[in-house]
Amino acid sequence: MTYVLVPLLLIFMGLAVYSLVRGIVAFLNTTREGLERGDEGIKEMQMLQNKMMFNRIKYQGLAVAVVAILLAVAR
Repeated sequence: MTYVLVPLLLIFMGLAVYSLVRGIVAFLNTTREGLERGDEGIKEMQMLQNKMMFNRIKYQGLAVAVVAILLAVAR
């Protein structure tokens, strides 16, 4: 069981970091797009930022759940 859960945990952790980086890049591009294109550029980048941050929270929650399962199995 541990052989399945540890790689699963690593995958969820990697996805959380990936979503975090994409969200930060979208945040940085929001200001750049806002200066260049106006309001329509800001809305698109804010939607992407919100989506990536929600994904980050989702993957972090899954990683915490896997850690809880690992702790329960280890006892």
